[in-house]
Amino acid sequence: MTRIIFSLLVAFAALFGASAHAQSGVRLADNAPDSYTVVRGDTLWDISGRFLQEPWRWPEVWRLNREQIRNPHLIYPGQVILLDRSGPWLSIGRRIGGTQDDRLQPRIYSEALDSALPSIPLQVIEPFLNRPLVIDGPRLEGSATIIATETSRVLTGTGDTIFAKDVGDAAEVWHIYRPAKPLEDPVTRETLAWEAAYLGTARVTERGQPTTLEVTTSVEEIGVGDLMMPSDRPSVFSFAPHAPERDVNGRIISIHRGVSETGRLHVVALNVGERDGIERGHVLALFRNRGTAEYTGDGGKETFQLPEKRYGMVFVFRVFDRISYALVMESDGPVTLSDVVRQP
Repeated sequence: MTRIIFSLLVAFAALFGASAHAQSGVRLADNAPDSYTVVRGDTLWDISGRFLQEPWRWPEVWRLNREQIRNPHLIYPGQVILLDRSGPWLSIGRRIGGTQDDRLQPRIYSEALDSALPSIPLQVIEPFLNRPLVIDGPRLEGSATIIATETSRVLTGTGDTIFAKDVGDAAEVWHIYRPAKPLEDPVTRETLAWEAAYLGTARVTERGQPTTLEVTTSVEEIGVGDLMMPSDRPSVFSFAPHAPERDVNGRIISIHRGVSETGRLHVVALNVGERDGIERGHVLALFRNRGTAEYTGDGGKETFQLPEKRYGMVFVFRVFDRISYALVMESDGPVTLSDVVRQP
């Protein structure tokens, strides 16, 4: 448990400069409350949606600096979010019961760091936070390889013993995967990376050449030649939503589970990554290509390119060199392959 000292005056001084001003165009949600008490299970996006028509813009009314936007860890269950409609501004307090006017007062209390609210639903993105998703050249070269199974079985599963080479000393638990389908740019048809097929996890039981491991979980059968990557313990994803600082023009190149269309709270892969300036917490707008229309009139046949339609938002939560993964947060229709993502 980490002691968190919250004084209302300190919170205002640290998070909200007196001279700061809200960005123009931030609109309050219909029937926005004056205050809201945070409960377990909330997300930063959900809470912001109670106050703002565009939930992703909440850092503007919190007046966060760049480092706080990267990893805010601001809000915990039990805290009270207050709305000042003159800005609008949002601020943090903790309501202390039993006072005559029910005012907010400073109070010291303890809260585990891992109980900070995530930005978006962790139960949806947790499998994607530390498992191998995208494999490129460097990751392939750094992977360990299963070279044998106990009793020379062709395929193995949970509880079985496997042997692998190139297992480093940095990790005890390893993810097992095999490269699956290529991820291609829908315009250039260039292969950007390979999407990994996650097979399970294994724990080191005896180091050596080869290293002995026990398969602890398996979602598919595991065999000789499958690859392994160290498993990293995922942390709470609490990156505040913010727009990219430079122009972004990308497309959806893959939808989780291999379907051709999806919807809200589903994961998509984009053909933009670190080299394009994408980082965790970026919010991108979704645009649908409406195609062309032909009209035949007195002047003959005419072809018109129909304007794109902005129809939703995605929240980037994991970034690779040329690929990123995002969660669909808002959509008023199906999200499909090759739809465009741009700055909101």
